[in-house]
Amino acid sequence: MFRTLAKATAVIAVVCTVAGAGLVLHEEYGDDDSGAKDTGASAGASFTGTKKIRVDGHTVNVSCSGRSDADRPLVLLLPGGGEGLDNMAPLQKALSTSDRVCSYDRLGEGRSDKPAPGALQTVDDAGVLLTKVLDHLAGDRPVILAGHSLGGYLAARYTPDHTDRVKGLVLLDATVPHLTRDMNRTVPADVTGPAAQLRDGAIAANEGQNPERFVIADGPVHSAGDLPVEILKHESQYAEVPEYGPALEKMWAKGQQEWQQLSTDAELTTAKGSGHYIHTDRPDLALKAVQNVTTRATKAAH
Repeated sequence: MFRTLAKATAVIAVVCTVAGAGLVLHEEYGDDDSGAKDTGASAGASFTGTKKIRVDGHTVNVSCSGRSDADRPLVLLLPGGGEGLDNMAPLQKALSTSDRVCSYDRLGEGRSDKPAPGALQTVDDAGVLLTKVLDHLAGDRPVILAGHSLGGYLAARYTPDHTDRVKGLVLLDATVPHLTRDMNRTVPADVTGPAAQLRDGAIAANEGQNPERFVIADGPVHSAGDLPVEILKHESQYAEVPEYGPALEKMWAKGQQEWQQLSTDAELTTAKGSGHYIHTDRPDLALKAVQNVTTRATKAAH
């Protein structure tokens, strides 16, 4: 989800964000070490608050909270595009009453460094950064990934190749696996008005015209085996483009169904009363989904 797209696209929230959705995490938890930078592998072992760590020459802003049983996985939250970790602060706070929870700003977001000038980031690049962030924050501890929108897309692409570490997955209206293809099929190239802004803005963002310079590539869904996976999709999001709204809803629903191929233990649920920001509109459902997956993964490990 990206703030830089046109207002019409932002209302649709396919690849953009809703103004005002961000919340300031450091005001809830307090900065740790006054912005001190950590380089050691134990940087996330016990701190509470936000701090910056060094990863491959980049400064990455991270936040952790909670002091759960070490036998339970660490939960890592991945915000959508155009969002810093502040956006999921309320969910992190709620989860931290029972579990160890962390989040981070990807390159180009929040208070982390920007990507290298002129370079586009691929899902593999983002995966390398994610692995090294987990090395800092989780060490050998198992992990649950919970991602919204682009963060969900990244988590879904990352998990099948990292089942040695990732033991459960929650997708909150994750960007669909074939967004460019499906957008081209759903909204004609000769359309005008808000629908044209939606289509052109989504495709431009997918090609890397976004704060992370992240290329959101279409591709098949790969299996992560039988990991517990919960997928939540929005109930209604496309009222601002009534001519194409029903087709766009159908497109998005089919994309969420594709994500079910991630696991033989994947469940898809519509979050009643929600738009794209499920963790804001229905925080109870987002909290329950993450807690359920964490509990199921914990039981499976024992």
